[in-house]
Amino acid sequence: MELTLGIPALLFPAISLTMLAYNARYLAIAALIRQLHQKYQETSSESIGLQVQKLRKRLTIIKNMQATAIFSFLLAVITMTLIYVELSFWANLIFSISLFALMVSLVLSLIEVQLSTKALEIQLKDMEKS
Repeated sequence: MELTLGIPALLFPAISLTMLAYNARYLAIAALIRQLHQKYQETSSESIGLQVQKLRKRLTIIKNMQATAIFSFLLAVITMTLIYVELSFWANLIFSISLFALMVSLVLSLIEVQLSTKALEIQLKDMEKS
């Protein structure tokens, strides 16, 4: 199968939507951290401290999710340039790396969702104690 300009271009909407979703997750976590910071200063609650630890991990993962998605997007653009200048070997290689970076980003997203669920479980357990 020959790699044409249309194939890497198919990644553009997927990566763009992925980046929007990642950004929304980041903004939601940032707002939550601000709320938890205020509550922690008022109460020094252990459950809030645990949530903050999970949020710190999640922020790192989201940063890496965004970085790998951006890297994938950049490589897709480079692939299109290589196709345009008819360097098909390099275009195929760079496009493969682009797809791999997108897969890494999605795996990180899955891990982040799992951490998010664990953080919610901490909050639910705290509510059950009350």
